[in-house]
Amino acid sequence: MRRFWVDAWDPAYLAGAEAGDAGGPAQESTAVTDPDVEIPAAAWAPVPWPADLRAPDTVLLVDGVRRTDARVWTREPDGTSYPGLAVSYAAGVVHCDLRRGQATLAGTPAVERRLVTASPTATDLECQPVRYPVYRVTAGELPQLSAAVQGPLTRLEAQVAAAARAAGTDPGDLLVVDGPLRGRTELPRTVGYVKTHQRRYLPPELDAVVARLAPGQRSPVFRLDTNWHCYSWYVRLPGGSDAPWAGLARLECSVELAPTAAVALADLSLVTLPRFAATAYKDPRAPQNLVPIAGLEQRLRARLGDVRLLHRALTQAAAATG
Repeated sequence: MRRFWVDAWDPAYLAGAEAGDAGGPAQESTAVTDPDVEIPAAAWAPVPWPADLRAPDTVLLVDGVRRTDARVWTREPDGTSYPGLAVSYAAGVVHCDLRRGQATLAGTPAVERRLVTASPTATDLECQPVRYPVYRVTAGELPQLSAAVQGPLTRLEAQVAAAARAAGTDPGDLLVVDGPLRGRTELPRTVGYVKTHQRRYLPPELDAVVARLAPGQRSPVFRLDTNWHCYSWYVRLPGGSDAPWAGLARLECSVELAPTAAVALADLSLVTLPRFAATAYKDPRAPQNLVPIAGLEQRLRARLGDVRLLHRALTQAAAATG
């Protein structure tokens, strides 16, 4: 890479173009589902709070954040150019001791940076005080570049989760990963926590059962086969509005589990997660954005550093290549 340039625009203005339209109602999915895992589909009904089951003493909540620090352009020896993204991302774990009512960071959050580009000649970006190693991809358009960051972030989340588990002493803890579980299914006693609904996976008659859930109830467990495979279920958290899908979170666990083990995890999630539900006057994503995860996100964003200083450092490094 003989020369690169940094786009003068504030990266925040590029976020919408990179992420695409995340709004609007949930869309139909082409995923294949098996609703008969726990009970036959014809008998589907809201599953109540299991009165004889208590939450685990220890809950570990994992989350990651990502940010575009700058958009860059390269010029190749043959005169062509490629866009790229200088990105920062971080992952961490909150250790919740339910006996003492305490939540603390488990270890030190991990931070990584990458230059995501399809440029065949790109080299690591060095700009004091940080470095952006090249993460080369095959598709070079902005949406593909932004989507490519999810892989390294997912791996980083799995690393910090495994480290927190290794340092723990409670063999009965529950690990909650914010987002789909794909790429992290090898972690035991783990559920993925999905708080937004861009796809409808169930047929209308079973969707109607989900919409009838009351706070503290869940749907039966079903199998979900899309570009990843898992057992899944919905939980209604307290504090949402009366809208049919308000306050609903979808959870996942490994398809390698026996169906009875998946049902046991579903019950455990039902007696555990509602206690972490956010309140609307504190969080616009309430109740699905769990309180410990919201606090973790703030700590992780602070770890990414000042985006204005990083953008300036990248711009100065680019000028030095001219």
